[in-house]
Amino acid sequence: MADKKGKKKGEMKKADTRVNFTPLVDMIMLLLTFFMLATTLSKPQTMEISMPAKDKVTVEEQNEVKASEAFTIYLGAGHKVYYYEGLPNIEEPDYLKETDFSANGLRSILIEKNRNIVQQVRELENRKSLLQISKEEYNKQLSNLKNSKGSPVVIIKPLESSTYSDMIAALDEMLITSIGKYAIVDINDDDKTMLRNSSFPVN
Repeated sequence: MADKKGKKKGEMKKADTRVNFTPLVDMIMLLLTFFMLATTLSKPQTMEISMPAKDKVTVEEQNEVKASEAFTIYLGAGHKVYYYEGLPNIEEPDYLKETDFSANGLRSILIEKNRNIVQQVRELENRKSLLQISKEEYNKQLSNLKNSKGSPVVIIKPLESSTYSDMIAALDEMLITSIGKYAIVDINDDDKTMLRNSSFPVN
């Protein structure tokens, strides 16, 4: 026999296979709202740059520095570095030389310029690693070595076309090559003249 709806007596009812996603959508919206309200937005990250102290190289020391100790670098466009050793010469053409921040560039030049100090710093680091001297004694002797008489004095002069990454790279090279006396100085008219005489961009 069949009932009024056409189903036979004793026939099993078919289960509804449809899935109702409405509760799932509601749950997702609740979770999304919760995380939006509870999660702290990421704060902008900044990088600290260790700039040389103002008294690292005074104006008087810059003027009185010996030719054998002086080393001046200009930071130019395209990560280029122009430099000269000794005292400035605004008359001589092609007085400036060009290099870059590669291992065989500025770093190699500074290591050669500061070879004696670099060797002593390496020996000092070795003594520290062998625990022959304390950290405090190491820092004291390291500072004395870097600022000892006769060590190079590096003057860093960034051009307008240089970037912050160039400045950071230059300061890193001071640390790597154990240069203890350096300063960041603006370029003047004599610098511009030397750049032009060497066919390098002024800005």
